[in-house]
This record gives sequence, C-alpha cells and structure tokens, in this order.
Amino acid sequence: MNKNQMNRRDFLKAGGIGTAALALSTSGLMSLGNDKIFAGTTKNHKARGGYGPLVKDPGGVMDLPRGFQYRIISEEGGKLSDGRPIPAKFDGMAAYAGPHNSTILVRNHELSGNTKYPVIGKNPYRREETGGTTSLVVGPDRKVRKEYVSSSGTIRNCAGGATPWGTWLTCEETLEEGHGYVFEVDPNDPENKLSKTPIREMGAFSHEATAVDPATGIVYLTEDAGPSYLYRYLPVDRSPKMGALQKGGQLQAAAIEEMSSYETSDFHTGKKFDIVWKDVDPEKPTLDAGRKGCIAFSRLEGAYFEGGVFWFDDTSAGEKALGRVYRYIPATNTLELFYESTAQNDLEMPDNICITPWGDLWIAEDGGGVDRVIGLTPEGESYVFAENKSGDSELAGPTFSSDGQTFFVNIQSPGMTFAIWGPFARKNAARRRLMGHAPPPAAYAPKISDNLSAFAEVQGMSDLEAAAFERHGMPIL
Repeated sequence: MNKNQMNRRDFLKAGGIGTAALALSTSGLMSLGNDKIFAGTTKNHKARGGYGPLVKDPGGVMDLPRGFQYRIISEEGGKLSDGRPIPAKFDGMAAYAGPHNSTILVRNHELSGNTKYPVIGKNPYRREETGGTTSLVVGPDRKVRKEYVSSSGTIRNCAGGATPWGTWLTCEETLEEGHGYVFEVDPNDPENKLSKTPIREMGAFSHEATAVDPATGIVYLTEDAGPSYLYRYLPVDRSPKMGALQKGGQLQAAAIEEMSSYETSDFHTGKKFDIVWKDVDPEKPTLDAGRKGCIAFSRLEGAYFEGGVFWFDDTSAGEKALGRVYRYIPATNTLELFYESTAQNDLEMPDNICITPWGDLWIAEDGGGVDRVIGLTPEGESYVFAENKSGDSELAGPTFSSDGQTFFVNIQSPGMTFAIWGPFARKNAARRRLMGHAPPPAAYAPKISDNLSAFAEVQGMSDLEAAAFERHGMPIL
C-alpha cells in the first residue's frame, strides 16, 4: 500500500469528540386534540445549550422541550386536495415562502414498486413507477390549505436540496436502469416538463442529497452507497434560474490533494485536508471515482450549503460507526471533519440536515431505533431537540419556514409531517457565519460581559465580533 492510499484510509478513520447526553423529563405536558401543548416558559433560550430536557408526549408521538408544541399537518393515506390518497414514505423536504404569509413545502416520497399509497401524477417521468414529490401550501396558522402531486414517475426519491432560485432538486436513490437521476421540481408549477426531465450530466448513481453554492452556482451531491463518493456539478450555465442545470456541465468527485503531506498522528476532529476535484463519467461515476482514487466514504447522506460552507454527513462512519459530520469550504478548497459521534446518546446515524435560523446544525437521525433531531452548535456541542416515540421509523426532511417561526419535519413510516413551534432562538446571522469557522477554545476566547453578549445576539453579531468592536474602542452598548 503506497503513502497516498494510507492517507485516504487514515483520513476516513479520523478521531472525534463526544459530549454528554441530555437528560429527559417526563412531566409538564397537556394534550389538546392533535396539538401537543408543552407547558412552561416561552422565553427565548440562548441556543448554545439547546432547549433543555424533553417532555414526555402522552400521545406517544413526539417528545419536545418544554414550551414547544406540534401539529401533524399531513399523514399518509389521507386526502390530497383532489381527493386521491396522500402517498407514503415521507423523506427529504424543503420550505419556500408562499403568497399571503404561507409556506410551500416540497416533500419526497421514497417509493418503488407496488405500494398501497403511490405517487400518481398527471405528467410522470415513467408512468409505471410510484415515487415522486408532493407539495403542501401551509397557512400562517400552520394548517394545510392545499396538497398536491408536484412530480411523479420516479424511484426512491430519498433526499435532494433546495435551489437559491426557489426550486427543489429531487434525487433518486437507485441504480435501476433509466433511473438514478436528479430532477428539478417547481413548487409553483407542478408536474411541468422539467419535473420529468432527468439532469443526466449530474450523474446516474444512488443519489442522496444536493446543495447549491449561491455564489458560484456549483451543485454539491452526496451518494448513499458503499463505497460512497462526494461529487460536485459545474453547470455550463451558472444563471440562478430554473432550467439552467439542464443545459449541461461537468461532474467531478473529491480526492485528497496528492501533493499534500500528512502524518497519521495529525488526524483528528478539526483537521483540514486539501482537496482536488477529478472529472468523472456521469454514466458510471462511482466506478470512475474509485478508479481515480477519490475519497471513499462509508455512506453519505444529508447536505446543506450555508455562509460559504458545504455541510454533509456520513451516516455510518467513525470508529464506532455512529456517524460523522464534515464541512467543505470552497474558498480554501479544504475539507474538515467537524464532528464524530462516539456515543449513541450524542448522535446515532445522521441523515438529513439543515442550518437553523440562529446558526446551529440540526440533524435527523436514521438509527433504526428511537430516532431524534439532534442539534450541533458552532462549538461542536450536541443537544437533543425532538424524539420520535411513535415507532422505529426514521425522521427526515428537517426544514424551517422563511420567517424562522416554524420547524417542519417528517416521520417516514407511517408518513407524518409535523409543524413545530415555540420559543425558538432569534434569527442570528452572526452565529450562522460562525458555524462556518472554528471558534477559539474557551480558555483563549475573549471575555465580554453578559449584557454585551445579549446585545450582540439581538444585533445579529457573534461574541467575537462584539469583542473586536470593544477592543478597538468602538462602543456598541
């Protein structure tokens, strides 16, 4: 085995950090119909420590912290607006601002073959297939006004990603011939021609998720297979508009920079690795990436782009196979192992992800047991926000409304979509920026007063930014 091969193997065995599990509470909840109202304070919590212990849901569906409540807004087997059944196997999802303060959700259905509740569309890619997407128009009262099929005729629509121009990229997680592609869905123009047009240059492989860099138009893609590779798509047309991705482009896979020098003792959480991108054949990208020595991950899942940083996770990686979270910074072309779980209580098998309005990373678990929504702070600390008590099905599709007041998430089977609200932290652009950069260790971080820290949070500044103003004699308080 040569030195470069050793580097790649050791990179994928990089060490991680662990955090203490959060204790759970079993009191303080009352039920009002389908809404679960959690008694207690409605004060905005500082997001750094999460939202405290979970409160037991007497309905046995979803435990949440005190002060939060949920409504089940859609269930498989219910009725779409046209009277047909709501398809099963809810998965990836994104939220868009709609008219009259509404939110439009686009939701994947990971279906294949015969199923009781298939996606049945009017303009399918292939009429015999049962996967696709549905869309929900949710009013400011968090109740569904309209629910309809937005694409159909595909297979195992697992995840995908929102585009900066307001469409949804739905991904097929399959290697079946004629499938394994990405399709663009317009929530405002359901089942149009684009929704049945595969973007072939983005590759035929077992797709999981996508994320678009709004500054460059580059699309990053994860692969849910073994081995699994990280890709990017360089569109010929970088215009931020619907249909531009279909005009062609180059697919590439990530590899460790061959000229870089690494020692095995250097591999640890926070270590950055120089990356190069290698062209691969979109018709057989997995095979091509392997032949060209690209990084073979365990099983890549969720993807999200925020503040110049591409986030993704590897669901079964690490010394204990509990999962890892990575961040790639295009500006420096570096890849960093941000977090590795070393205990099931901290994180088990991360799947879909999103960045919250206040700057934490939220992760839906797919551990095959009691799955949760886990938060990660910029400081690399984890906390629990929600826990699925209805069964052993995965959580999927975490996303926030554009105003940051409502969190939407799915239970895959039996399919349920939740609207969750309560004392979420305020929008905080500074923490969202901080999530893309490693903060100094607490012992070396600047010290500021609690008043200045609170004021900085309200103003959308980080403690570091407030300390810099104070240090240079620019009073802000």
